[in-house]
Amino acid sequence: MKKKLFKYLLSIFLLFIITVFFIGLNKSSIYDTKGLAGDKINDIKLNHFNGIKFITDADLKKNDFTLINFWASWCGPCRSEHTFLIQLQKEKNLKLLGVNFKDKKNKALEFLEELGNPYDLIAIDELGKQSVNFGIYGIPESIIINNNLVVLKKFIGPLNETDLKMIKKIVEKR
Repeated sequence: MKKKLFKYLLSIFLLFIITVFFIGLNKSSIYDTKGLAGDKINDIKLNHFNGIKFITDADLKKNDFTLINFWASWCGPCRSEHTFLIQLQKEKNLKLLGVNFKDKKNKALEFLEELGNPYDLIAIDELGKQSVNFGIYGIPESIIINNNLVVLKKFIGPLNETDLKMIKKIVEKR
C-alpha cells in the first residue's frame, strides 16, 4: 500500500514539474515595453538639467505632443539619431524633452554644443532610476505622448528616417 501511495505521489510530482517546465518554455523571456502605447504616464517629476527645478506633468500637458528622448554623450547610437531630433525640432505641435541618462553633466553639455541642442527641456537622470518609470531599459529610446500624457508610440533604439516620418505624421494629425 505504501509503495502504491509513493508511486502515485511521485507521478503527480513529476507531472507537476513537467507542466511547469513546458509553461516556462512557452513564455517569452524578452522584456519588451513597446506595448506601452495607450498607457497614461502619471506623476512625472524629473530633475531639470539646471538643477533648480523639476519637470512635471504640468510642463508636458502644455504641449500638443511631446517626444521624450533618453540619451547620453557616451552613447554611439544617440549620436547617429541626433540629426533626426534636430529635424523634429522644427515641428510646430511637438516639443522635445531630452532625458540625459547616466551621464556626466559636462560631457552632456559638450555633446549638445558639438551636435546642437534640439531639446525644449532637458532633464537629468544620473542614476537611471527615473527612466525606469518610463519603461526604459537601454538608450537611445524615445516615447511620444499627447497632452493627456498618453503614450502614442515607443521607439526602441536610435530614431531613423522611418521613425521621423511616423512622428511627423502623428503630430500633423492635430
